[in-house]
Amino acid sequence: MSAQDRQTAESPTAGTEEHARLTEQDGILTLTIDRQRKRNLISPQITELLWQAATMLGDRDDLRCLVITGVGPYFTAGVDLSAGVGNRPANPETEHLHPGWNFRRNYRSHHLLYDEFESIEKPIIVAVNGISLGAGVEMAVSCDFRFCTPEAEFGVPEVHMGMLAGSGGTSRLTRLVGPAWGKWMAMAGRRVGAEQAKQIGLVHDIFPAETFLDEVYAFCRDLTKIPPEVLGVAKLAVDMYADISDRTAARNIDRLLVTGLMNSPEFLRRAGRFGYGRTPAVQPEP
Repeated sequence: MSAQDRQTAESPTAGTEEHARLTEQDGILTLTIDRQRKRNLISPQITELLWQAATMLGDRDDLRCLVITGVGPYFTAGVDLSAGVGNRPANPETEHLHPGWNFRRNYRSHHLLYDEFESIEKPIIVAVNGISLGAGVEMAVSCDFRFCTPEAEFGVPEVHMGMLAGSGGTSRLTRLVGPAWGKWMAMAGRRVGAEQAKQIGLVHDIFPAETFLDEVYAFCRDLTKIPPEVLGVAKLAVDMYADISDRTAARNIDRLLVTGLMNSPEFLRRAGRFGYGRTPAVQPEP
C-alpha cells in the first residue's frame, strides 16, 4: 500500500487545517505537519493537535502507535515565536510582575507534551522528512523511534539567540547522544546531518526519500504484531533502566517484570506453539 493510499482520515481540529492533519489506518495514527510557507513552524494549533494525537493514542485500544512527520524540505524549523510560546498566555496586566513565572507556566505546554509522549505505553515514531531545528529535535528525542531521510539535518540553534533548548533539547538530547555530542549541538549550536545523526544515536535508521513513509509504516506494522502489554512494559523498563546505575537492582526488576508477563494469556498462547506449558512426561512425586 502506498503512502498516498494512507490518507484516510479524520477530521482535523478546527483551526488546524493549514498547519497539520491527523490520519489513521490499520491502528497507526499519523500527524503530518504541513505549514510549508512558514517552514512548518510549530504553532499553538499544531501543539493542540499533538496533544489531541497523544490523548487519542493513550485512550484508544485500537490505536497501536503514533507517527509524526512533515511535508516539504523542513520537518520543522522550531516553535513559531511570532505566535507566542505555549498555549497559556499570561495576563498582560500582571505579566511584568512575574515574567519568569509566567513564561514557565506558558511554556509548560511543550514540557508536559513531551513528558506525555514518554509516559504513553505505546510506541511513538518521528519520521523526519527534512531539516529539524529547535522544538523539532526536542520532540524527536522524546519519541521512542526516530527515522529520517538522507536530506535531514538536526540542530538546536537556541544558543545563537541567547537561549537554551529548554524542553528537552539540552537534557533529553544529552541523555540520548552523550555529553560530547550534547555540547556539540546544544552548546556550540552545530547541526548534524543524517549520517552523523545515525552514528551518534540520534536516529535509528535512514530511508530514501522516495520510499520514506512506506519504510516507516512497514516498521510500524511490525510493531503492531508485538503484544501491547509487552510493548508497554518494555518502554517503561528501558526508560527506567536509563536512570538506574545499580546493575543488580536493574536485573532484579527484569526478573519481576518477566514474572508478571509469564502468566499473561498472550505469552502462554504464543509460547504454547513451541511446547511451553505441556505436561511433563514424568510427573514429580507428591
